[in-house]
Amino acid sequence: MSSVALDGEPIPVHERTIALVGLMGVGKSTVGRRLAKRLGLPFADGDIEIEAAASMTVSDIFARLGEAEFRAGEARVLKRLLQAPRMVLATGGGAVLNPETRAELKARAVTVWMRADLETVAARVQRRDTRPLLRGRDPLEALRGMAEIRYPFYAAADVTVDVAGGAHAEAVEAIVRALDAWFAGATA
Repeated sequence: MSSVALDGEPIPVHERTIALVGLMGVGKSTVGRRLAKRLGLPFADGDIEIEAAASMTVSDIFARLGEAEFRAGEARVLKRLLQAPRMVLATGGGAVLNPETRAELKARAVTVWMRADLETVAARVQRRDTRPLLRGRDPLEALRGMAEIRYPFYAAADVTVDVAGGAHAEAVEAIVRALDAWFAGATA
């Protein structure tokens, strides 16, 4: 089974990028780095790539240009990354909100929803004040609102892995097992 890229060229499943999706704080960046190492693939963090492209931090982009401009830049950066050779890609939590980005992910990636209960995620995100969408808000309440909107998009991922309580190494192994099963089914 192969997917068809937006330019009409088929992309065999074993050559597709592995894109991690899920709410902020589930560990996409940390687990993604470890997963890439485990699989012998390069790693890219969408937020870091956006910061490099804009020459400013995500917080500064939100403060100076607003969320709409951040999302537009995010879509451009993710499109570029998804057209690059195979890698492990940690997307931003809201990347799935953009229809074009969803189409690119479907065409060029195997998507993995890293799912965790909201209480665990809220506890994690409270440790740092670097998340613009949480500033001045109750993290759990904000995450509930995001989950309500984003979960239907995350649920369309090729693979779903619960990553709530364990260590990062456990999450990596759970993702590897889930991907192995998915690839076996996709190529059967």
